[in-house]
Amino acid sequence: MTAEYDRNPFSGAWLERRSETRAEAGWVQQALSEPGTRFLVSSGTQHLVRRSPDTAIAFLDASHPLVRDYDSDQLVLLGWFQGVRCVLLDTLPGTSGLPAGTQFEELRSLLTELPEPQSAVLTCARALQVWRSRHRHCGTCGAPTRPRQAGHCLRCTSSECGAEFFPRLDPAVIVLVSDGDHALLGRQAAWPAGRYSTLAGFVEPGESLEDTVLREVREEAGVHCSAVRYFASQPWPFPSSLMLGFHATASRAEPLQLDGELEDARWFSAAELSHAGARVLPPRYTIARRLIEAWYQRATGAALAVS
Repeated sequence: MTAEYDRNPFSGAWLERRSETRAEAGWVQQALSEPGTRFLVSSGTQHLVRRSPDTAIAFLDASHPLVRDYDSDQLVLLGWFQGVRCVLLDTLPGTSGLPAGTQFEELRSLLTELPEPQSAVLTCARALQVWRSRHRHCGTCGAPTRPRQAGHCLRCTSSECGAEFFPRLDPAVIVLVSDGDHALLGRQAAWPAGRYSTLAGFVEPGESLEDTVLREVREEAGVHCSAVRYFASQPWPFPSSLMLGFHATASRAEPLQLDGELEDARWFSAAELSHAGARVLPPRYTIARRLIEAWYQRATGAALAVS
């Protein structure tokens, strides 16, 4: 474990999962009867929040009509958050009867405003929502699936099949390539004007993480890198990735050759990044930003401060 790990957004053991409790047959009744159980309400990939006095998850308790009218298939046991049981209530679009001052919003628009522990909880909830929505039918025989293990398993309802499906993550590498004094950053055309970030890509079957780093950097920028070093990881629920961060070394003498995925790539000196401003750098809640900040501190001995 690195010191940087604890400071990566969405990371940290804010949610005590207690996976052994998912097999308890009466967990729904226990959740409804336990004082203090919190229900996190989601609809598709949107979550119920309130904006006043501060932006926060709009947790409901067991007495609210939305909870009382539950269907057990809609409930997912997330774990224990801040000492109390936390349950995801998966509602249908257009749900009415919401508490005053609350609304459904996408997680991405909330990331800079929510407290860090709540961002981590919604990261888990969103990933589970996406997985559930994409596995409503069995991938083996096509029959409908039904949730089991407190919502963490979807089982085929066909008596002849009975296949079980569990949440899956898409591993992706993200890498800050440097020659010591300069960092290689790229930009995609869809990003805000002037924005640059670290290089990234998904792990392919049969690849190690290190192999993926070498391939992605070579494909996207035409550069051969070495000295691949693991940095830290970050759950990224857009829709269901696990970002695995690395630093690597390459030579600035090697010409850049873009493969079309990037609109541009260039080497930035530490001084350039310091004067570029936040407009150029990826958002603070990304591991890409943490990779850049960690490299800058090693290169200069000072923290990267941008306005």
